[in-house]
Amino acid sequence: MAATTEHNRLLNLVDGKTRLAGSNRMELLLFDLGGGETYGINVFKVCEVQDTPPITRAPNMPAGVVGLISLRGRIIPVIDLGFFLGFMVDKPTKLIITEFSGNVQGLLVADVDRIVRVGWEQVKTPESILGSNSQRVTAITELPDGKLVAILDVEQILSEAIGDVPVPELVAPSSQVIDGRCIFFVDDSALARKKIVEVLDGMHVPHQHAVQGREAWDKLQAMAQGAEADDVPLEKRLGLILVDAEMPEMDGYSLTRLIKQDRRFTHIPVVMHSSLSSVANRSMGQQVGVDAYVGKFDPAQLADTLRAMLSSSSVSKG
Repeated sequence: MAATTEHNRLLNLVDGKTRLAGSNRMELLLFDLGGGETYGINVFKVCEVQDTPPITRAPNMPAGVVGLISLRGRIIPVIDLGFFLGFMVDKPTKLIITEFSGNVQGLLVADVDRIVRVGWEQVKTPESILGSNSQRVTAITELPDGKLVAILDVEQILSEAIGDVPVPELVAPSSQVIDGRCIFFVDDSALARKKIVEVLDGMHVPHQHAVQGREAWDKLQAMAQGAEADDVPLEKRLGLILVDAEMPEMDGYSLTRLIKQDRRFTHIPVVMHSSLSSVANRSMGQQVGVDAYVGKFDPAQLADTLRAMLSSSSVSKG
């Protein structure tokens, strides 16, 4: 119980972390699943850590969802993380209560270690040596003591556990609004990229993408240089930039700050699309200059926001 109290004391510091905006750093809560590997989750997705409470088993639960608990009058599902990584957690002593993608859920783990601060430049995309688990690992990082930490794609796991939100029939912006421009998006999650493509294709909007922040900045620089070489305003080719918040090598806050400091992107709106939808995270986005903030995964809201931003930028550039 003392260990749990200490973890919760540390997690209570999350409210003061908005100073990390644009610093290209994040804080990870480290935990293990009993197999010797260390995993991490962004503390902004964590509400609290508690000893594993009694779990109510219910019929017809999705695979990997072991039951339900009541948390301060709210019924939330409990997800067995080990199930999605292909092994059984023998003694899940801790439950991590998380909130992301508009959902609250508990994640069963063997034990919780500590909170560490890491720079996103130290966070890399997963290597093929991770094998079959790589599709559920969005990034890896190495701590100063040499320990490797796998950062789980918890959005992917949540989608597998409770299902996807279907993409509705979407209304495409008028050809005058698009006018040959594309949307550039960046997201390190394969699931998120798939969902974004479904929305953009449904809107009949041309698009390009990157899978992490540093790659996105390099590609955006190349687009800007190409427009300059052709003596064409960049906003004639690029209508909008859609960025994730959490990404290896460079996070969305740092990427947005670079974009907003570059005069060539002055007339191009930046929309942040993130599962981190708390007031603190929206405030962090505002601090670095994002023009709109959309929580994952709401395809209708994303389409409405993109359509409005494209229309607005079309009017301003005209």
